Parts: sequence; structure tokens; C-alpha cells
Amino acid sequence: MALDINNLEGNHLKVFATIEKEYLSRYPSGLRTAYAIQTPDLIGKEVSLSGWVSRLRDLGGVIFVILRDRTGEVQLTIDEKRNPDLFKLASKLSEEDVILARGKVARRPEENVNPKIPTGNVEILLEDLRVLARSEPLPYQKHQDVSEFLRLKYSYLELRTPRMVRNLTFRSLFTNSVRKFLISKGFLEVETPMLIRSTPEGARDFLVPSRLNPGKFYALPQSPQLLKQILMIGGIDKYFQIARCLRDEDLRADRQPEFTQIDIEMSFVRENDILSLVEEMFQTVFGELLGIQLKLPFPRITYHQAITQWGTDKPDIRYPYKLIDLTDIFRESEFKVLRSIVERGGEVIAFKLPVKLSRKRVDDLIQESIKSGITSHGFLTLELSDGKLKGKVAKFVSKERILDLASLSEGETLFIVGGERARELADSLKRFLVKKLDIQPESDFYFLWVVEFPIFKLGEDGRLEPHHHPFSMPYEEDVELIDSDPLNVRGYVYDLVLNGHEIGSGSLRITDPELQLKILEKIGYPREVSYKRFGFLLNAMKYGAPPHGGIALGLDRILAIILGESSIREVIAFPKTQGGICPLTDAPSEVETWQLDELGIALKG
Repeated sequence: MALDINNLEGNHLKVFATIEKEYLSRYPSGLRTAYAIQTPDLIGKEVSLSGWVSRLRDLGGVIFVILRDRTGEVQLTIDEKRNPDLFKLASKLSEEDVILARGKVARRPEENVNPKIPTGNVEILLEDLRVLARSEPLPYQKHQDVSEFLRLKYSYLELRTPRMVRNLTFRSLFTNSVRKFLISKGFLEVETPMLIRSTPEGARDFLVPSRLNPGKFYALPQSPQLLKQILMIGGIDKYFQIARCLRDEDLRADRQPEFTQIDIEMSFVRENDILSLVEEMFQTVFGELLGIQLKLPFPRITYHQAITQWGTDKPDIRYPYKLIDLTDIFRESEFKVLRSIVERGGEVIAFKLPVKLSRKRVDDLIQESIKSGITSHGFLTLELSDGKLKGKVAKFVSKERILDLASLSEGETLFIVGGERARELADSLKRFLVKKLDIQPESDFYFLWVVEFPIFKLGEDGRLEPHHHPFSMPYEEDVELIDSDPLNVRGYVYDLVLNGHEIGSGSLRITDPELQLKILEKIGYPREVSYKRFGFLLNAMKYGAPPHGGIALGLDRILAIILGESSIREVIAFPKTQGGICPLTDAPSEVETWQLDELGIALKG
């Protein structure tokens, strides 16, 4: 359930707005004595306001100018009879002109009160007006539906919108709250380098040529992972950083080439110490900024439970509808389609939702799921109506077994899918259906730990690769399986999930250089290659590496979820497009030939 940033009185952001208002009241600036949001508390007093002209209304003899600053809007009132010169100046204003306005705060007449905005009960009776900067006609209308490229090309106009101001203000206060909490717990904020050696972590590095070392390259950090481990070996036993990270990867709604992590590492800890710290941090920040009291500890399930019961390692348990295995029921069923799937080694998986659908609505949803790519052949449904099973497969299954497995009740529908990856398909279908059917979640925010991840997984080429990264500590009792049964090696590896989105990953780290070399060798790095790429870490481990672990939390993703945004681009001041382009600055761009010559680089073609 997304928070409505335009309805501060109706949701948890009301607490955040109060904090912002109190903060601003303590720090006025030179060309203003108040912000718009403060004016309802200043009735009868003279104020100076600075901002942009949001819109004008000329009622013939009276002009209303709506002034906007970063806190909101407030109405300026200019009466021609009272001040004809001021009226004349105001009549020449245009949208987005920058102005300085001075006047007295007054209550609006009762019939003119606007209850939809925080300043709707006041107006500023204007006594002086200065135009600080003029604006040319806008490239598009404010409420016009324009392309993302155009919005980002004129990002300075987008940044003036209440939504973006609110998002960036919340981002600032959120980051500050995290920082205060960690410092209060004895953590040191340490900056790690932005120019490092290339140590690929699953995505491509951004490479930076070195002019002083021809033929050699720096890499921009995908994360501070190895360096924060070095900090632990160096005795900095509690580290954090609001870290900028860069990955050259294909972009999606929750990906950007540069993004921000809340990066944490601790020494002399067990897994539970890290999880408990993160839980307390979120409890503190959510209480401070949103007025929400999170219950601790967060629920924890194993990776195996997540995949088996939910079909994904990032389940959205706000919708508490676990998967139901119907494979055995259809193994000997006369329903040939599903029986053949089982015979080929697939599964038949179901889940129920608290809805009752007409046959036409089911058919429509099937077609929509196929068009959207969720399913290739749709799905089947069963429902209980007047004590009888209804649906295309009803006559092929035992009512008693279905009721025993699914506990199906009147008013519920059982959705059934089959295939080799039926559990994954069922999760995707469930997410699709709860959105289409407008099924409301049981809570606004649901945090969940998924623990006990495997150390290895099979890549698309059939080779072993790390499930998270190769520096995660395996369970002691599973180390002997690394050679004989690597896919069943469990690790002290954990993800934090919020509303069905993975917002952080972490682990305890390997501190034995020989074990680290063994893990690297298993994923295809011979000993000499491991030393070439990770020698600085392997050598450091030989000089007293304390037990340590940590987590990296995706700040942009967390903020997008809280603020109800569909993309992390909406909580970043200057994001790139999905093609990795910055329309504002036209980056990436070509460079001069002499710059390439100086670096010893020649372009192909």
C-alpha cells in the first residue's frame, strides 16, 4: 500500500512533514524570513517569501499569484486599488518567474479556504514584490504527459515539482537518520576509494584509463566489498558508508548505472548480531520519520522455505497465500495436460486468493496473463460453490484431497499452473493477479529475512557461480561438500526483503585464505588467477583477520518502496534513462582526439 505524498494528513508522511517544517523554521535564509509551509503559523505577521510563480489568476482588480517554494504553495493577493503599481508589476509575471514577495499573513475568508493544501486557510496581502529572474515559456505544460527523456532533459523543471521535492527531502532526512543511528552505535563512517582495480563481481566494471600508467586501467567500484573487509582486518571493527556504487549492466526499473548503498561491516559478530542491528536501525528510522512502530524481530525463513512455499527468494508476505503442491493429485489424473507435465518431471502448483470470479473474468485474466508474458498457456481455476468444486479440472480431482491440501472455502479461488518452473511461475502469476484484482495487502510494510542461502548456483552455461559473491562464509558442517556436492553447501548468507523486493544482501565473510582460494577455484579461478585478482585481500587475511560480516542495503530501492514510486529513477535527482543516457548533460559523449591520444587509446571502426 503506497504512501500518498500528496496527502500528508492521510498517511504516515505527516510525521515526516512535521519534522521538515520544524527544521526549516530554525534556519531561515537571507532573501526570505519564512517558507510557504510556515505561513499558517504566522497569521498577522509580516513575512518575506522567495520562490517561483506557479500560476496566476486575474479576477479584474485583484490578482492572485501562487508562489511555490520547496515546501509547497501559498497565495499572494494583490489589490489594484490598494497598490496600483504593485498590481501592474504582478500582471506582467509569467509562470516560473523567480520572485521575492513581502507582505502580511492573513486568514482567508471562509468561502475561499482551500482544505486540500496545508496553506489553504491563509493568504499573503502583498506589500512589495521583486522579480529576481524571468522564465522563458516552458518547453511543455506542467501537467502534460511527456516522455521520460524530455522530463530528464529539463530535469531542473522536474526537480521543482512537489513530488520530486518531497522525494529528495525525504531521502535527505532518511539518510541523516541512518547516519545518526549508526554513529550512536559506535560505527565509523569511512570513505573508500572510487578508483580501484578491476575485480568483477557479476556485472561489468566501468573502466577508467590511467594517463600516468599507459595501458593500465582503474575500475569504478561495484561495491566497497573487498575494501570494507580490509578495514575489518585493519581493526576498524564497526564501519559504515553511504556508498556510491557503479555497475555497467542492463537497466530496469530498479537498476541504475550508479546507485547508493547503506554499507555496513562489523567484526567479532555472529549472523544474528548483524540482523538485529539492521532491524533496530529500521525501527528507529521508521519511527522517527513515519511514525510507524515496526515489530521486532523481523520474521525469518530459510532460502529453501522461500522457494518451496513462495516460489521466490523475495516473497511478498503481505499477501499470505502460500503455494500448494498438487503434483501428486495430477500424477494419476485423467486430465492429460497436467499429467503429462508431471510425467516430464514438472510440478503442478496452486495458490488461493480471496476472490470469486465469473467465467468471463477468468478467461479475460488468462488472456491478459499470456499477453503480458506471465504465462504461456494461461492457468486453471477451482472454486467451491454450494459445497461443490467448480472449474475445468473439477471432475478430474478428488474434492476431499483438494480441500485437505488447500483448505478451500466459499468465496475463494484456487489458481493452478504447471511446468518445470511451476513455483516461480506461480509467484509471478500471483503478483500479477493481486494487482489486477486490486487485492489489498494486509500491511503497509512487511520486512522479512531470507537466510541460509546456498553458496553456489548453476549459471546459464551450466557452470558453478556464487549465489551472492565468493567471499561468503559456508556453514562449517557443509565445507566438506564443496568438492562432492557444491550446490548443497549452505552459507551464512542473508537477504532483507521489503514488500516482495530484495533491499539488502549480506553475509559473514571468509577469513581463512585457503578456504577462500578453494571457493574461488570452484567457480573457475585457478590459484594464480585468484592471487592476481584478489591477492591484496588474500595476503591481508594472513595477518590476523577477525571474524566479520556485514550487509549492503539499497538506499534508492528502499526509498522508492516507501514513497510508492514504481522506479528508483523517481528518488534520484539526476537519473539515467533505461539506455544509460543523461539527457540533461548529453552523457555519455564523444571526447576530443587529443584526449584519446594522451591516454593511448584508439577507437575501432
